[in-house]
Amino acid sequence: MAEFLPVSKADMRARGWTQCDFVYVSGDAYVDHPSFGHAIITRVLERAGYKVGVIAQPNWKNPQSVTVLGRPRLGFLVSGGNMDSMVNHYSVSKKRRRTDAYTPGGQMGKRPDYAAVVYCNLIRRVYGAVPILVGGIEASLRRLAHYDYWSDKLKRSLLLDSQADLLLYGMGEKAVVEAADALDSGLSPADLTFIRGTVYRTRKPDLQAPHIVLPDYPTLARDRRAYAGSFYIQYRNTDPFSAKTLVEPYEGGEFVVQNPPQPPLTQAEMDQVYDLPYVRTYHPSYEAAGGVPAIEEVRFSLVSCRGCFGGCSFCALTFHQGRIIQTRSHESMLSEARRMTEAPDFKGYIHDVGGPTANFRQPACQKQLQRGACPGRQCLYPRPCKNLEADHGDYLALLRKLRALPRVKKVFIRSGIRFDYLLSDPDDTFFRELVRYHVSGQLKVAPEHIADPVLDKMGKPRRAVYERFLSKYERLNRQLGLKQFVVPYLMSSHPGSTLKEAVALAEYLRDTGHAPEQVQDFYPTPSTLSTVMYYTGLDPRTMERVYVPTDPHEKAMQRALIQYRNPKNYALVHEALVKAGRRDLIGYEKGCLIRPLPGERRPAPPPSAKRDGRTGVPKPHRPSRNKNGRYHKKSGRKR
Repeated sequence: MAEFLPVSKADMRARGWTQCDFVYVSGDAYVDHPSFGHAIITRVLERAGYKVGVIAQPNWKNPQSVTVLGRPRLGFLVSGGNMDSMVNHYSVSKKRRRTDAYTPGGQMGKRPDYAAVVYCNLIRRVYGAVPILVGGIEASLRRLAHYDYWSDKLKRSLLLDSQADLLLYGMGEKAVVEAADALDSGLSPADLTFIRGTVYRTRKPDLQAPHIVLPDYPTLARDRRAYAGSFYIQYRNTDPFSAKTLVEPYEGGEFVVQNPPQPPLTQAEMDQVYDLPYVRTYHPSYEAAGGVPAIEEVRFSLVSCRGCFGGCSFCALTFHQGRIIQTRSHESMLSEARRMTEAPDFKGYIHDVGGPTANFRQPACQKQLQRGACPGRQCLYPRPCKNLEADHGDYLALLRKLRALPRVKKVFIRSGIRFDYLLSDPDDTFFRELVRYHVSGQLKVAPEHIADPVLDKMGKPRRAVYERFLSKYERLNRQLGLKQFVVPYLMSSHPGSTLKEAVALAEYLRDTGHAPEQVQDFYPTPSTLSTVMYYTGLDPRTMERVYVPTDPHEKAMQRALIQYRNPKNYALVHEALVKAGRRDLIGYEKGCLIRPLPGERRPAPPPSAKRDGRTGVPKPHRPSRNKNGRYHKKSGRKR
């Protein structure tokens, strides 16, 4: 029976240990499930023969919190958690979030801002020269100079600010074992300069291997164009087959060196990772607090793949998991699904079978297996590559096997479906079975926007492609006698979006009858093309100027336009329409978004302006005022 790794010296004594080889310090609560990075890395090291203990969410204000397992023999492993700690803590408006799904009971405040840096410095103060290896998503995406949205400045490599000895980027399974073996053989941390998928600091970089020297940090900090160019070099060097070593100079003669990425895991290696003896739930010490909320999203879900060749500009997957798809075998996933169905509270529903993009189960083309992903071209943007092999056969076969398992009533797909890839498949069988078996009334897809100028900056397919997908989806539902809908994910204020494009999106929502309950403002997170556009005003791919909505009030107007039906947004929508020169959308006529303000000059409404609900066009909204001239909180109600 699987058991948790030690979290106390009592646990160590129970195993007969006097010292851990490694102690893993995490910003998340300890959940031994393969959807959590700390669980995978610790179990991989355990399989490699190392004794690993876990310190989850130490009190960074108390140095003794990192001593509960004693000094490890080989070193500390540090991660901020499954999310960047700043994204975890703050909304896009930089307001403090109220809950943390990765903390017992959802309690906020159990980890510091910039958690990976804080933990590493705490360990350094307590233990001095002990080896420290930092990794996880926070370190991975901050491995070189990067724009930090929350401080609004260009920051140095996290490796320097953390005082760690080595930074592991990407998923890390191979790199961490290589580093562990090197330390175990007697090498010092300063000698760990040869491991792929790592970043190290040095005063004498080895320039014998193919390499690129990036602009130095002082230049990047004062010249945004230089930073945009430097980032695009990094972006083109994320593929393990073609990437060169990157060298970033800093003040005082110091260099941060990024080695090329680790090769993608083979299917056998993926199976090994996911077949390790996970307990598959949170540590029992969290029971009194109500458990860890994040487990609910993944407990009855299956990870099918890694990597994504979708290439969305606002997504950091290219930097973290890469563009080459890595998959698990059917046997591995069926074995996990069978264990899942044996859980006492399994209700017959597998919530998801996917990954970053659910319907990617093979490399984009055969060339990627020998030469990697093309450095200067995308597989799907601006249109599918002629070498793309769109085939859902393997995924379809897997889903059929899962549906046939005893006790399984329904298998849902809740990871993102890349609809342009779906349309590229000449065989409609998967699309038909997706509609028939794997949608729970609503299919969530991510067109993100409908204005082509914005979609171009996002790296997303054009509006016509999305509309072709919707048409086919509706036709299949009619043929199957089903009444299912599409819920589009939409993003406001992305670079390239002016008020003109925001209004166009509002008109689209009016015409289709969609009324989004939630809207995501563009969130500038480290190491994405879109974030570089936000910071520099340049598209790194072309170095052309990009319009960037950075003013909070304009961003509020763009967001309000997507939810123009909400009475609370009336003033912002009215202001936006006036500024955009679209007063034609203020009135009583069919197609108007809102009614005029009281006393606002307007043409007399035609007889057909009153809506009775039969036209399908919502009645334009105008909030009422009270006797003091103020808007009522809820339209139509008197105070």
